[in-house]
Amino acid sequence: MSIQPNFSQTELAFIKESNQKENNTLTPYITVDNFPKLGLITACRFLEWVSCNPDGVISLPTGKTPEYFIKWTKYILENWDNQRGKEIRKKYNLDKCDKPNLRNLTFVQIDEFFPISSRQANSFFHYVNKFYIEGFGLNPENAILINSDEIPLAGGRHFNEVFPKLHVDLTLRFREPNDDLEKIQQESIYLIDKWCGEYEDSIRAKGGIGFFLGGIGPDGHIAFNTRGTHMYSATRLTETNFETQAVAAGDLGGIEVSSNRLVITIGLESITYNPDAVAIIIAAGEAKAQIIKDSLESPLNNIYPATSIQKLKNGRFYLTKGAAIKLTDSLDSYYSEGEWTWEKTERAVMSLCKKLKKYGDRLKLEDLKKDKYTAMIPDLSENTVEKVMESIIAKMKKGTERQSNEVILHTGPHHDDISLGILPQITTQLQENSNEAHFSVLTSGFTAVTNTFIIDTLLHTKKLLDNNEIQMVKYDDFFEVGYKLKTDKDVYHFLTNVASENHNQRLRGLCHRIVRAIVGIYEVKNQQSLRETINDLISILRNSYDGEKNPSKIQKLKGMVREFEEELVWAHFGVQVKNVHHLRLGFYTGDIFTEQPDKKRDVEPILELLRKVKPTILSLTLDPEGSGPDTHYKVLQATAEAVRQWNEEENLENFRIVGYRNVWFKFEPFEANVIIPVSLGDMSVMEDSFANCYLSQVNASFPSYAHNGKFSTVAKRIWVDQLQDIQLLLGKNYFYLHESAKVRASHGLIYTKDMNVEEFLTHARELEKSIEGFI
Repeated sequence: MSIQPNFSQTELAFIKESNQKENNTLTPYITVDNFPKLGLITACRFLEWVSCNPDGVISLPTGKTPEYFIKWTKYILENWDNQRGKEIRKKYNLDKCDKPNLRNLTFVQIDEFFPISSRQANSFFHYVNKFYIEGFGLNPENAILINSDEIPLAGGRHFNEVFPKLHVDLTLRFREPNDDLEKIQQESIYLIDKWCGEYEDSIRAKGGIGFFLGGIGPDGHIAFNTRGTHMYSATRLTETNFETQAVAAGDLGGIEVSSNRLVITIGLESITYNPDAVAIIIAAGEAKAQIIKDSLESPLNNIYPATSIQKLKNGRFYLTKGAAIKLTDSLDSYYSEGEWTWEKTERAVMSLCKKLKKYGDRLKLEDLKKDKYTAMIPDLSENTVEKVMESIIAKMKKGTERQSNEVILHTGPHHDDISLGILPQITTQLQENSNEAHFSVLTSGFTAVTNTFIIDTLLHTKKLLDNNEIQMVKYDDFFEVGYKLKTDKDVYHFLTNVASENHNQRLRGLCHRIVRAIVGIYEVKNQQSLRETINDLISILRNSYDGEKNPSKIQKLKGMVREFEEELVWAHFGVQVKNVHHLRLGFYTGDIFTEQPDKKRDVEPILELLRKVKPTILSLTLDPEGSGPDTHYKVLQATAEAVRQWNEEENLENFRIVGYRNVWFKFEPFEANVIIPVSLGDMSVMEDSFANCYLSQVNASFPSYAHNGKFSTVAKRIWVDQLQDIQLLLGKNYFYLHESAKVRASHGLIYTKDMNVEEFLTHARELEKSIEGFI
């Protein structure tokens, strides 16, 4: 049964601002424009609640999701009585509240990996202490925390002794131990279970959680209550599923670690025990849209753990518009409000094809009139579907046009973003000799390289040095200038041995580049020093825990591995190293919360590249909500500012910007204006180049939650799915009987958005406004 919304004054202000009219879901929700704004509404509601409950019990999330919640909370408190603070408080109905005092709040830690040392910076215990206890000025004596180092185990032992490989076998709860170590482990598991029960008791003794804030996982989990969790679950030691392990891989240093680690989590009943609790789930981006629809429009259901929030009169979802895009309310508002656009017609007709599982040419006028959305189309007629088909065909025609005499600068936030996003389009551009192509990855990307990969590569490099198989170190000038020269040769050597399938020689090409990088970074002057430096690096990495932030020089070394990989990909098509630009923007630091782009440090390098290359076409990832990885939207803002400044210097009337999306954030066909056919050959080139060049990524230590494997496979599946959507409208025969071989060969499609400068800057401007307080 639906609970009638009882919104607070702050919530009402945001509802008014977003012009939200409908709220017909089983749990009330509020939408905002973008990810940073999600932090603002959450901070305001939190401070409103604390003002009325200064001795209350709170439970707040960890990870990257609460970045803007934390920043806005501190910002508002620090500026409470100045002009800016007063403006924010008045706008969002906080002006009647007393300034909150957070000191006497009781903090409840939501979850933790187990086992993990509380001293590790990637433990949630460390996060909570740094950002909430210290960051918010809470009283640590009031905190109810999960410290793995202090949870009692058999004989007073430490978890490193009880679980030497950090693996906990929960089958010991129900079976006989096989040896003495398993007896100790079984006793320890029972002690952990006892501790979890006491943890739950300590929360309930306080009356339960009064203010809960949490994100939602791709499978719908809240805290670590994954799909299938019982609605009355309490604090416990438990396993996780693949989707959760994939999301946690970034925290723990790889899926190899996260899949081997259990968690301690509060339960769904822990969250809803206090009937007066304010429980808020936040979600951003279209990638979460389906699980949000399922969680908000389904009755209480253990398949969707977040439906448990329905039990609370003050349960809420705060969503970006992208995350809410599939809600029935959102669809009704989209179609009924404002002027009717051609985009709405396209979307309504294509959605009806899916709903009825009918090809476009089989849709009858009667079908359109019966559907509540297509029935709204102005001048609805027998020709409506045909016009939509013509519109999509025009987009496909644009996607098959050959470009010539263009200077094209392809950019990506991370290495492999460009390839996974639009490689088939790029190969066509590179086949035209009159085009000049450049590639630039804007961050170092070192966080995607595991310690294990670098250790293995360094060990192999040592072996090659010992066997005198790295000849270049013997040249007299190598340690002075030679290490900087002939980098194209490393690339050529590597790819030649890809062709000959000589794995060892291919690996030798990588080791050559590793040697060059080490000499440059550590200013090595001779072979002996080179060996000593390699030994030191191996020692440092072996003594680092998985997921630990590396020293800056090791970060740079990892980044240069990724840069080499990117050079290899584009060398497949004859692109020289000098046309692959590595910008290494400074905001990318490997910290849990990276800085906002700085106009000098981060914008100037992009602007200089634009001035140098003078592109006529610029490609970039387009995430207007700021809901993908934080690197994406920070790069978008830096690029937008660089384009804005360049536009003031040059006449960019004919300059085009191509927005693409990849495995993180996808276009719908009605949003895109260019549709590019993808052949099996294109897919094969993409998969092969990924597997052969992105060596640090082949084992998928940081996989997508959608696939336990390489990102190239995820990209290919997206392209195939996008073809199926268009096939349902145009019919399969449109493709296999087409006059163009390129269209006949289509087994996937890519969607992009072609924009002029003003259109692009408009996309970026709204996101910029939402984070002005921090820039």
